[in-house]
Amino acid sequence: MKKSYVFLAEGFEEIEALAVVDILRRAGMPVETVSVTAENVVAGAHGVPVVADSCIGDESLYVDAEWLVLPGGMPGMTNLAACRTLCNALKAHAEAGKHTAAICASPSVLGKLGLLAGRKATCYPGFEANLTEASVTGERCTIDGNITTANGPSSAVIFALSLVEQSMGEKVAQEVAAGMLL
Repeated sequence: MKKSYVFLAEGFEEIEALAVVDILRRAGMPVETVSVTAENVVAGAHGVPVVADSCIGDESLYVDAEWLVLPGGMPGMTNLAACRTLCNALKAHAEAGKHTAAICASPSVLGKLGLLAGRKATCYPGFEANLTEASVTGERCTIDGNITTANGPSSAVIFALSLVEQSMGEKVAQEVAAGMLL
């Protein structure tokens, strides 16, 4: 199975990033955290420092990824959107029909890149205007083709399990959920 990447920017929402990493690893999916700066230690929105597995490299490093995942949080979303390498990788990945996911405020990054045009998507309340040309669902988690979006911290587990289900099937997602007593 191909590796997935969770991108961390200063001010990311900790539960949204770490729940995804944890759940994908429980499912046996290879996943790597990537700082969008030259520093491996990234502080979350609530001051929790996280040591990323790597720092952002050339966008070609992410061409064969299973998933490119954006946790939300502020100013995390703004910092993700400011990373040109990440934005180039997201565009190339989504346009190639590969899996892209964003939660909370970060579907805004996809919207600003034009990746949500004509699609259904959801986000944290108040960020809907950034989902350019998308049909906003207001759901906790919305899957439209190769793009998955979710609305916020309370949906982090649902969001992560949906990524597992899309990659490994419903049975594996149910097994991971059962192991977590969901």
